[in-house]
Order: sequence, then C-alpha cells, then structure tokens
Amino acid sequence: MKVFATILFLFISSTILWAQQQSWIRINQLGYLPEGKKVMVWVSKGNQSIKSFEVYDADNNKVAYKGKVNKIFGKYGPFERGARLDISRVQKSGRYYVKTDDGTQSPVFKINSDVYKGAADFTLRYMRQQRTLFNPYLQDSCHTHDGFTMYASSVGLPDSTHIDAGGGWHDASDYLQYSTTSANAAFHLLAAYRDFPEVFGDEKQANGLDGKNGIADVLDEAKWGLDWLLKMHPKPNMMFNQIADDRDHSGYRLPGLDSLYGRGHERPVYFIDGNPQQRGKFMNNTTGTSSTAAKFTSAFSLGYHLLKDKDQDYAALLKEKAKSAYDYAYIKPGVTQTVSVKSPYIYAEDNWVDDMELAEAMMYSLKQDPAYLDKGLNYARQEPVTPWMIRDTANHYQYYPFINLGHYELAKHTKGKEREEVIKYYKEGIEYVWNRAKDNMFYRGVPYIWCSNNLTTSFAIQTYWYKQLTGSTAYEELEQANFDWLFGVNPWGTSMVFGLPADGDTPVHPHSSLTYLHNYPLDGGLVDGPVYASIYNNLIGIQLLAEDEYAKFQSDLVVYHDDFGDYSTNEPTMDGTASLIYLLSAKEAEGQKKK
Repeated sequence: MKVFATILFLFISSTILWAQQQSWIRINQLGYLPEGKKVMVWVSKGNQSIKSFEVYDADNNKVAYKGKVNKIFGKYGPFERGARLDISRVQKSGRYYVKTDDGTQSPVFKINSDVYKGAADFTLRYMRQQRTLFNPYLQDSCHTHDGFTMYASSVGLPDSTHIDAGGGWHDASDYLQYSTTSANAAFHLLAAYRDFPEVFGDEKQANGLDGKNGIADVLDEAKWGLDWLLKMHPKPNMMFNQIADDRDHSGYRLPGLDSLYGRGHERPVYFIDGNPQQRGKFMNNTTGTSSTAAKFTSAFSLGYHLLKDKDQDYAALLKEKAKSAYDYAYIKPGVTQTVSVKSPYIYAEDNWVDDMELAEAMMYSLKQDPAYLDKGLNYARQEPVTPWMIRDTANHYQYYPFINLGHYELAKHTKGKEREEVIKYYKEGIEYVWNRAKDNMFYRGVPYIWCSNNLTTSFAIQTYWYKQLTGSTAYEELEQANFDWLFGVNPWGTSMVFGLPADGDTPVHPHSSLTYLHNYPLDGGLVDGPVYASIYNNLIGIQLLAEDEYAKFQSDLVVYHDDFGDYSTNEPTMDGTASLIYLLSAKEAEGQKKK
C-alpha cells in the first residue's frame, strides 16, 4: 500500500510540475551534425529573462560548454519571451543536454555524423504506402478500373470514355490523384537520387515488396510515378490533370472500396484543355495548359538522364514524351487548376512561368540548344521571386511548387552575368523571408498557410541551393532553423514527420482513413503543419476528437493539432513528403562527407 501511495504521489507531483512549467527548450529530435549549425530555442510563458546556459555531457553530467545569451526575443505565439542558444562550438560526438540559468533543461539530444542516416529511406515508406494499383503496404490492389474521361471530347473522347489511367500515388489521406503534384514529387525524388545517390539503399523490389533488385529504392519510387505520368500523357494531343474529385471525401474507407462516381470502381479522369472546368457551382480559374505540362516535361527529362544506362528503351520513351509535353505546354500558355465538385477547396495554382523556366532548362539538358536557355531566362525574369515570399501569404497551393526549381537548374547551365542573375533571384527571396524571421526566436518567416510544412521544406531547399551555388554560409542558420522546425524546434516541441525519430514526439493521430479505421501507422509522412488560427477557425468540417495535448502551446497566431479531426494541420501529403526526401538526403550526404 505504501509503495502504491508513493507512486501515486510521484505521479501527481510530476503532473503538477508539468502544469506549472513555464519554460522549455526546443531541440531537433533527430540531432545535429558535429560541424553544422546547432541552435536550440528557449521559450517561456513568463516574463523572466536568461543570460547564460551550459551544455552537459549526458553520459557523465559534466559541463562541455558554457554560452551567453545575446538577445531576448519578445512575444511570439503562446510565449512571452524566447532566446536562441547557439552551441555550434560543441563538435564532439556524443549525447548532450542544455540547462539555462533559470533552471530550464532540454531533452537529451545527439551530435554525430550519423544522426540523419537512413532518414530519407525511412520517409520513402510513406510514398510506397500511397501507391495505387498494387499497394505494397496493404499488399492489396486498388483503383484498378481507372477511369472514364471528362472534358476530352475535343480529341475524340466523349465524356465517360474508358481509358487506362491506373497507377501513381494517392495525393494525401484522400485518394485523389493530381498530375501537378505527382510530377513535382517525381522530379524531387529523381533530383535526390541524382544529387545524393550514396545515401539511398536497395531493400525493395520495383513493386515495393521486400527484396533487392539492384536499383536504389528512391529510383524505383520515382519510376512508379513516371509510369503513371506516361499514362496521363498517352498521346501528343492528350494530357490529363487529375483522377477523381472531392466526392472522394464523403466517408472513410480503404482505397480498394472506392466506388463513389456512379460507374462501379471507375473514377473520372479530367482532361487538360486549357479552359475553366467544374468547381461545384463555380468554375476554376484555369487559363492554359502550361503549368502541368511543363512539370511533365521536367520529370520526363530528368528521368531520361537517370535511366538511360539502366533501360534504354524506357529512357527513349521518356525523352520523346518530354518533347511532346513541352509542346503541350505551349498549346495555350497559362495555368491549369484542379477540379472540385462539392466543396470550395482546390489546388488553386496561379503561377506557371516558373514551371516553364524549369522545363526550358531541362529541355536544354536534352537538346543542348541555347535557345532553351534564352527562353528560360526570359521566364525567370517574369517571376524572379516566388510570390509567397514577398506577400507573406497565399491561397491553397497558389504558388506551387513553393520554390522556383528552374533557378537552380538554369544556374548550373549558365555562366557569368546570367548565372549571377538567377542566383540573385534566390537571394532576394531569402531576404524577404529573413526580414520577417529575424524578429522571432524560431527564425520563422514562412507564413502559416495551409501546408506550411511544405513551404518550410521548400524554403530550406532554396537556402541550401543558394549555399551550394555561391559557397556563402550567410543564411546557414536560417536554413537550419527551417529544418529544425520540422523536427521539434517549434512551439509544440514535436516532429512533423510520422514516426521520425522513432523515440521522439511525432504525430500519432493523422487525418487518415488507414489510421482512423485500422490504426495503420503512416511512417515517414510529412503532415501539413501549423496554420494561422484565423484559417483554422474558418475551415469547414473540423472537429477535434480528443483532448488537445498541445493546448498549452496554441495561440491566437497559430495552431497545430495531432488529431484525426484536424485535416488542416495533421494530414500527410505525398508531394510534401517527396520534397522532404530531397532535403533529408542532402543532410544525410553532408554528414557522410564530414566522416
């Protein structure tokens, strides 16, 4: 009885202490590279300040470093005060924790060259889980009857004509499929393998099941996406933008049980005609064919370069399709938006010259014709900075894919003043974000719009590419701050990636039928991320299903919930995860080089 009473007392005491706790230290739960930038963030809901901190070796509790606090930041979100604790001088591998002079202690964290080892391959799990046709995660087939055409009568396909469009990835926790996000995802996977082939393993067959096949798993995954894109561009005069629509959202089910469109298990396949299409009682704002078609061009081009030595016939097909997709982009210059039937939410992509810039650069890589570079530079000048960086806001997917990929590819193919010009565009965008970020303890300059984690990942890639192109480390701490944000250096102290790290605070209740119905984990999935409280409070159909474990860290500025009922902050996305795979592979490669 005494033992029970003691345990009860300790439990109650620890609960009271947590409730009374006013200060915390946020860390990157994955850890830090020995020679990399390492900054924790101290935050407090009280009005006290701190002046110093100490780093302790967790294995012997001895002080390894003493540091001073140079600046106290003011109110941000739920916190009254904050400070950045720079421990970059600690470079010896080991396990550490930090204490500030007010007694706040951080969790234990790791410093070594292997802290990111295997992270990119782990995140690939989510991509395989999103596969259609044969799904290796469920070891079952789904969406094998896709689909019937819409809006394609101009090319001899009356509405409801059956075509073979099976394959690819589900876009998020729903089962819709979009060419624009899939082509962007395929490009990021291919670029990750092109730039960092050494970090990826071969543990899966092409179908996603266990077994080596002599090809890196990331390349297998990219090819799965390319196979579907080929089906979505079956002929030079045919290209399709999406499969299914928001009627998908009518209930929770496994993907094999999808039959909501009045034709058994067939789903609608929407043709790209460059004109506005159905959006419930409205029409979307499609103005042309370029944004999606240009993304096809870029993915096919990069696929050709990486697969030409492995499968010559397949690579030749990709090269041919890259050119026909490029021609399709010029049928009607403009943007192609997605279709919604019941709700007001779509991927409201509003820019397309960035896609054309990338397509021109990738066509140059195929043809070596300088005319492509000239056109690419012309497009670069039309949108030098991705608009959300300037405006600090955007509609849902308005400026997709959140980063101008073309600047990086053009910079690799140009010299002199032209190269300096496109690199300058990256710097201008970074400066817009930095001017907002420098005023808060998290160095947060990315807006809390829907899918803010995708923007965060893309911005971290842009700062990384700027460093690679220039050799400048001017924005290294800003780059690391955005990376750290995704793994715990945020108001909630949580990783935004399901299951990564395995021993960390990560999402466990994502908005997903697989988890909600069968408790299947979504390993590796990057969730949408925090949104402005004003956005959250005005979304349709959100209702939290459990007590909010992060209630203490919500604010009038921004919210995040690890709750199935919150589709705005806790739904993983396929394209955001693919972008994260590139970022993680860059970090893992950096660690390998320092060994």
